[in-house]
Amino acid sequence: MKAIILAAGYATRLYPLTLDTPKPLLEVGKKRMVEHIIHKLEELDAVDEIHIVTNDKFCPHFVEWRRTFPSITNIFIHNDLTKTNEDRLGAIGDVHFVIEKAKIDDDVVIVGGDNLFDFSLLGMYSLFRSKKGPVNAARDLGDPAKLARKFGTVQIDLNNRIISFEEKPEKPKSSLASTCVYMYTKKDIEELESHIKKVGMPDNTGDFVKHLMTVRDVFAYPFEEHWYDIGSHEQLEEARQIFSRR
Repeated sequence: MKAIILAAGYATRLYPLTLDTPKPLLEVGKKRMVEHIIHKLEELDAVDEIHIVTNDKFCPHFVEWRRTFPSITNIFIHNDLTKTNEDRLGAIGDVHFVIEKAKIDDDVVIVGGDNLFDFSLLGMYSLFRSKKGPVNAARDLGDPAKLARKFGTVQIDLNNRIISFEEKPEKPKSSLASTCVYMYTKKDIEELESHIKKVGMPDNTGDFVKHLMTVRDVFAYPFEEHWYDIGSHEQLEEARQIFSRR
């Protein structure tokens, strides 16, 4: 299994912190965001490579960070060659870019570079293996109103199969938020090409989930542990306060 960490955004909502520092390299607690993610990925023996995709502006920052960061897993840094927020490839575009550049022909776990979570990926991987199909980690926020216009929203059946996926709806039908943590089989990744040919390079990773739902069952892995999607100064500060106590 190969891991892809999406880190090619420009994080304009976190200016001035991210004017000269990529968001995944900001410190939360005693580690940088991307380091928290890598340590989670390293719990999975199945992961033998970690691919971090960034942009032309921040690629030197990641290369310098990688030079001193110890890891038991091979880590590769990819520059998607975009230079501004306006010409970025988007999340799906960056996944496709890494798949093509690294010639990945394997199962894949994808994590957003600004997603911090406490749950172990071992449970999610177990579900992935048992279902032999795509899995999206999902956090129950308790109140559908908390998801309105902020998060992708999923509904699931008794077998954890996703029966509905809405991207940032105004009136969510459930309180289960889709997170940017996905596991895909090699067969699912092959379907990515068909999706791109049909709609281009959508930015939202949830769009690919909705596409897969038209061709095969997609499952959710509900968890209750902490999850932070760092998109604002307030969310960053909240995460820093929680992680500083550890």
